Amino acid sequence: MNNQQALLGRLQKRRVVVKTRKRGIHAGSRQSNKFGSSMEFSDFRAYQPGDDIRQIDWNVFGRTQKHYIKRFLDEQELSIAVYLDATSSMTKIQSKWEHGKGLAAALSFMVLAGEDRLLYAAISSDGIHPVKRKGSVYSRRTFLEIQKYEGVAGSQNFLGCMKDSLSKKQQLAILVTDGFEPIEDWESLFKKLKGMKQEFWFFQVLANEELNPSYTGDMKLIDSETGTAVNISLNPSILFDYEKRLKEHNKQLEALCKRYGGQYIFAPEARDLQTILFRDLPAKGLVR
Repeated sequence: MNNQQALLGRLQKRRVVVKTRKRGIHAGSRQSNKFGSSMEFSDFRAYQPGDDIRQIDWNVFGRTQKHYIKRFLDEQELSIAVYLDATSSMTKIQSKWEHGKGLAAALSFMVLAGEDRLLYAAISSDGIHPVKRKGSVYSRRTFLEIQKYEGVAGSQNFLGCMKDSLSKKQQLAILVTDGFEPIEDWESLFKKLKGMKQEFWFFQVLANEELNPSYTGDMKLIDSETGTAVNISLNPSILFDYEKRLKEHNKQLEALCKRYGGQYIFAPEARDLQTILFRDLPAKGLVR
C-alpha cells in the first residue's frame, strides 16, 4: 500500500503532453496560446468598439484616461482515451496482465489528476463498456477499478473487438496491448486514428516467456483467442526462428507508429512500471 501511495504521489505531479493543436471545447486547467475567459491574467489591449465593456479595467482608466481590456489565457482541457487490451492473449499470463493493467491504471490516473477528460475502455469480446470521467476527484477510484478488473475468458482478438468503436472526440488515444495482430490490421487502425486527427501512443506489453521462451520437446500449443491447437516439437532452431520473427514484427510496429505520427513504447513486463512512467515517457517528451 505504501508503494502504491508513493506511486500515486509521483503521478499526481506529472502531466500528459499532447502536441496536437486540436483541443476540447470545455474549460480546463491547461493554458493554450489563445485568449479567452479563464481567470489567469495575460495582458491589456486597447478597447475597440464591440468589446464587452465589463472587461474594461477602470483602475487603468483612472490612471491613463484610456480604456483598456483585460486579456486572459484561455484554458481548455484535453480529452484522452485509454484502451486496454483485455483479450485472452493479454490475460492468459497473469504477470503480463497485471503489468498491462498497471500501465493503463497509472496513465488514467495521470489524465484525471491533470483535470483532463478520460475515456477508459477494456477491450474484449464481452463488449466495450467505456468509462467516462473528468477531474482529479475520480483519479484514485479509477486507478483502483482498473487494477481490480479481471478480464474475460476466451476473448477474441483486440482489433476485432474494437472494430468501429473508436471515439472520435479525443485528442490522444493510448493503446495498451501486446500487438500480436497482423501488421496490416494495425496499419488500418493507425490510418484511421490519423484521419481522425488523433495522436496515439502504442504501449507494447509482452511477457518474459513470450520474449524468451524456454520450452523444449514435444508440446501442444493452444491459441488463447481461437482455441485451436497444434502439436509441435520445439528445438533451438524453431525457437530461434520464433524470436527472429517476433523482433521483426515489433520493428514493423515501431516503424508503422512513426509513419502515422504515433509513439511506440516498448513495455515488456521485465521493464519496471516506474521506469516506463518516469524515465521512458519524459525522455520522449510525452510526460512532464
